[in-house]
Amino acid sequence: MAEAHQARVQNVVEEMVQSLERHHIRKMQGRMFKCSAECCDSSTDSMSQVHQCIERCHTPLATAQGLVTSELEKFQDRLTRCTMHCNDKAKDLFDSGAKEQAVRSLMDRCVGSCVDDHVNLIPSMTRRLKENLDSIQQ
Repeated sequence: MAEAHQARVQNVVEEMVQSLERHHIRKMQGRMFKCSAECCDSSTDSMSQVHQCIERCHTPLATAQGLVTSELEKFQDRLTRCTMHCNDKAKDLFDSGAKEQAVRSLMDRCVGSCVDDHVNLIPSMTRRLKENLDSIQQ
């Protein structure tokens, strides 16, 4: 993927991840640490009970991180498939005897279209992630 296209996708995804981190993940981290600290306050619980309590505190955050990671992997996979389709089209054009400049032009337009399509998916992906993060039991 051309550097400009790659940078564009990267910037948009980074903005989304930072927003999710600031408004959702960070709050979950705070609750996790407070919960974990409370687990350690009980002097009557066994070591095993304290560890289980801490595990329970970590579960919502681990679930949230898994959701975000999974969604980003799906997004990346779809973008990769789209750009691979562009590569195939460019190879077919080159194999048919087209000049290198025409192949480059096709590739740039095709990848640009992939990027546009996938950048347009970010708002719905963000909305879906926010809804899923909000539904995680604390």
